[in-house]
Amino acid sequence: ANSVFAQQLFYQGKTITLITGTTAGSQYDAHARLIAQHWGRHIPGNPGVIVQNMPGAGSLISANHLYNVAKPDGLTVTSIIPGIYFSQLAGSKEVQFDYAKFNWIGSIDRSDNVMYMRSDTPFKTIHDVRRAAQGPKCTATGIGTVGHSMPKLLNEVIGTKFEIILGYPGGPEMDLAVEKNEAQCRAFTHAAWFSGEPYRTWQKNGFVHVLVQTGKKRDERLAQVPTLNELMDEFKTDDVSRRLATVVLASGELGRPYLAPPGIPGERLRILRQSFMKLMVDPAFLIDVKKRNLEVDPSTGEELEKLAKEVVAQPPEVIERVKKLMGK
Repeated sequence: ANSVFAQQLFYQGKTITLITGTTAGSQYDAHARLIAQHWGRHIPGNPGVIVQNMPGAGSLISANHLYNVAKPDGLTVTSIIPGIYFSQLAGSKEVQFDYAKFNWIGSIDRSDNVMYMRSDTPFKTIHDVRRAAQGPKCTATGIGTVGHSMPKLLNEVIGTKFEIILGYPGGPEMDLAVEKNEAQCRAFTHAAWFSGEPYRTWQKNGFVHVLVQTGKKRDERLAQVPTLNELMDEFKTDDVSRRLATVVLASGELGRPYLAPPGIPGERLRILRQSFMKLMVDPAFLIDVKKRNLEVDPSTGEELEKLAKEVVAQPPEVIERVKKLMGK
């Protein structure tokens, strides 16, 4: 009981800084702001929680900051885009962290991915993209994000010919690029696709259609759309390529994770993990989540930690393929 009391004293009157590795207005940012609003009351001592945006390089900048600069005192938490482990596997010099050594607090949702395509293109199905002499252009913010890794993965494992335009600041800018026909496609999370505008209007007026989904089975709302697993069976994808797909798609299982720096006291990590899971079932929080068309499908810090360790421990032949995938 003493240590709980000590922790209560620790958090009392303090403020937790929740750093989000993306721009304002993105889905990650929307989740972080909701969490900041409600989390404090589940933490002994009721600290305040403020959000700070630290975008850049698909959240690599915020991850490096968390690992090397943030104090490991339980007062800095960061929301990252989980696919940055690709950069570590590929040996990228921008990576100044060991993914497996972060302290994983929890994730608000896990998600499969979809890719949408403008409907006025010749690419009605994924088969059309395989047959094309020149593939369509897809948008991405940075390497290792879904926008980049998913079209690259499709090129690698089923022989499509997507081109990728990197460097968009965030989701709204990527959608605008498709509206202007600078690009024709975008891969992102399933949850985002069903989250509201502009996608609802686009679905209604047939401006875009979904080409492929990555879930274990087809979502009933996308019953016509093949899964990547079905396509890999159809095109007899080899074993190492299938392992590559597993590594790439783990980012969806990691979802939208919240991390603390290495070296945070065990008791504080426990408090952050427990309070995070309490928050995930808090009725007031869930009402707000629903209002904003977001989804909650949480994972515990322990589950994430296990997955993070597995994903960075790959045999050389898979790492080779990851490096190729990460090539621009």
